[in-house]
Amino acid sequence: MKVLMFGWEFPPHMSGGLGTACLGMTRALVEDQVEVLFVMPGQPALLHQDRFVRFIAPEPPTARKHTETVPLDEKTTMRGVFVDSPLNPYQTASGYRNRQQTIKTGILSDLGTSGVASFVPYGSDLFSEVDRYARAAASLAGRETFDVIHSHDWMTVAAAIRAREVSGKRWIFHVHSLEPDRSGDGINRGIFDMERYGLTAADHIIAVSNYTRRRIIEYYGIPPEKITVVHNGVIGHDMPEEVAESGKAGQEKNVLFLGRITFQKGPDYFIEAAAEVLKRLPNVTFLMAGSGDMMTGMIEKVAEMGIGKHFHFTGFLRGEEVERIFRMSDLYVMPSISEPFGISPLEATRYGVPVILSRQSGVAEILHHCLLVDFWDVRDMADKMMALLCRKPLVQELKARAREELLRAGWKGAARKIEAVYTKMIN
Repeated sequence: MKVLMFGWEFPPHMSGGLGTACLGMTRALVEDQVEVLFVMPGQPALLHQDRFVRFIAPEPPTARKHTETVPLDEKTTMRGVFVDSPLNPYQTASGYRNRQQTIKTGILSDLGTSGVASFVPYGSDLFSEVDRYARAAASLAGRETFDVIHSHDWMTVAAAIRAREVSGKRWIFHVHSLEPDRSGDGINRGIFDMERYGLTAADHIIAVSNYTRRRIIEYYGIPPEKITVVHNGVIGHDMPEEVAESGKAGQEKNVLFLGRITFQKGPDYFIEAAAEVLKRLPNVTFLMAGSGDMMTGMIEKVAEMGIGKHFHFTGFLRGEEVERIFRMSDLYVMPSISEPFGISPLEATRYGVPVILSRQSGVAEILHHCLLVDFWDVRDMADKMMALLCRKPLVQELKARAREELLRAGWKGAARKIEAVYTKMIN
C-alpha cells in the first residue's frame, strides 16, 4: 500500500505535538509495510538526513520527482519530498487576523538552545502560501503513483483536494486541531471556512479523540458516520533506566508547563494557580517550556505578580532538551482550554512524572490515572498541585497505574486503525 501524505511538521523542525505525532504514526505505518511519501513544506537545507525519512529539496517552481528511498529495515521504506512553501499550523487568531495580513515572524524562529539553525516558517501571506503549496502538490500527484491521500489539518486541505483532482484517489482528512480549539471565540473565518470545506469534501475523516469528533459534528455539521476516532500514541513505552532507578529526590520541587504559550494552552491559568501554590509552598520552581504569541505577556504577568524568582521560561525545546526537563520535573500540568488530544502527558508518564490534566482534553480518554481539573478553576488546580507535591503515596499510585495505561497507548495499534481506513477507502 502506498500513501501520499501531506503535513508540515516533522522532527526536528516542529512547533507542537503534530510533528511528534507524524513521526510516531509514519514509523508505525512503515514498519507495517505501508510505503509513505511525506510531502512537507519548509527549508530543506535545515533538515537532518536521519531516521528513516529523507526530505528532498524541490526544483522550483514545483517539487522534483523523488527517486530515492531510505530503508527502515530490509523490507520497509519511507520517502519524503520537499515542497518549497513555508507554512506553520500553530498561529492563533492574533497572528492570522485576515487573509491580507503580512506575517513577518513565527514561532519557529526561536528554537531554544538546541543549536539548530533558525527556521522562519512563513512566506509573506499565509493563505498565498497555502495556495502555492497546493499547486506544487498537484504537480507532484501527477507524477507519483499511490493508493490513497492522507493529510493533516487545515493548511493541507487545498493540497489534498488538488492531489485528488489530479489522481482520482480517495482523501482522508486527519484532524489534530480545530480553529475553535486554537482561538476560542476569536476564530479566523477564513481558516474556519477552510476547515469546514475540507471536512465536507473529504472522503473520510480521522479525529484524534472523541472530544474532537464531537466538536467536528457540533461546529461543522459533519455526519457522525464519516468520522473515525484514532487516538495518538507515544513513542517508546519503557521508562528510561536512570529515571526508574533514581526517581525524583530533594526538597525543591519543579512543576512543568510544556507546550505552546498561546490562548489554547491556558498558560495564564497555570501562572495564577502557581501563585496560589507559592502562598503555601514557597520551595517550588515553575518551568514554562515553549514559545508562542503570549510568551511576552506571561513574562510580564509573572513579574507583576512578584513571583519571577520562582519561574523559569526556557523557550522552545526539542529532543534531548525535552527529555532533560521531564527528568527535572516533579509534576506536569496541562491546563488547556481546548485540547483535541495532547501527547505530552503520555511523555510525562513515561518519565515517571505525575500529571494534572484539563478536563477539556482528548488524552483524558486514554489516560485515566491522573488528576483532572477545569482549566478555569485556578483554586482547584492549585489544590491538586499541592496534593501531588506533598503526598508521596498518591504520586506512587498514580505513576504505577498510569504506566499500565501507557503500555496500551502505542502507535502500532493506532497505525492498524489508520490502515483499516485506508483499506476501506481503496476498496
